Amino acid sequence: MIGSRPLAQWVKFAVWGLVGAVVVAGIIVLAARGVTTLPGVPEFMARFPGEYHPPIAADEGFPAWARWTHFLNFFFMVLIVRTGLLVRYQQKPPAFYTPKRGGKKISLYLWLHTSIDILWLLNGAVFVVLLFVTDHWVRIVPTSWEVFPNALSAGLQYLTLEWPTENGWVNYNSLQQLMYFTVVFIAAPLAAVTGVRMSEWWPERARRLNRLYPAPLARAIHFPVMLFFVLFVIVHVFLVLATGALRNLNHMFAGTDQVNWAGFWWFVVALLASTAVGWLARPLVIAPIANLFGRVSNR
Repeated sequence: MIGSRPLAQWVKFAVWGLVGAVVVAGIIVLAARGVTTLPGVPEFMARFPGEYHPPIAADEGFPAWARWTHFLNFFFMVLIVRTGLLVRYQQKPPAFYTPKRGGKKISLYLWLHTSIDILWLLNGAVFVVLLFVTDHWVRIVPTSWEVFPNALSAGLQYLTLEWPTENGWVNYNSLQQLMYFTVVFIAAPLAAVTGVRMSEWWPERARRLNRLYPAPLARAIHFPVMLFFVLFVIVHVFLVLATGALRNLNHMFAGTDQVNWAGFWWFVVALLASTAVGWLARPLVIAPIANLFGRVSNR
């Protein structure tokens, strides 16, 4: 038994789910290819190939700070999602944490979730500052209204499985640019402001502020934002592997435009490290660390 169902039933659900996903994907691909044959569509795609050239030429490649913040972002997000789900679905906390200087007692998982959130936000702040200190910002910040028709064209090309011509070492296509902009400047701030509203740091006695920004509203936004991040990571990793795995992985893990296995093995190490740390997010491991900053108790 796994949960309330036998293993055989879960396997059956997984097989039928996979078959259904393949059928739906096939229908989408055929429909997208049909759209490309409609009158005016080929001309539209020829005019908007999927990318435009920004007014400022950014340096080619990915500097060390971009690669490290990219890895840390993924690393922290694995822990954030895991601890967030533990907080959301825990029935009885395994332990509690109380700050050294006093304060609200919270579950151990909530303390870990909040702590990782802080590290994730600091990493994001470093990324955004360095993004604008350098000229790297033009990669993910739209500078022309052409980004929208080009993004539509790129999306249609993805759906037909005829990948848009791109060179991420120099420039992103418009759909990538819009998605990265959304992640950095919309989804991440939403996750932060809704997380703060639900945290122990929010002033409970601020009645007017609480009326303007009620906790149920924050909860209604916070969980869908997490689901958006999970979906984005899945699609992002799939496209990285499907559109030239070795070259793409070399870009963000080895800092080179060459096609070899260096970036792949760094990716494997990063994946194993993130998975291992996520698995180790257990009270036996967390409690000694939390004790350095406060007091852990069973009640």
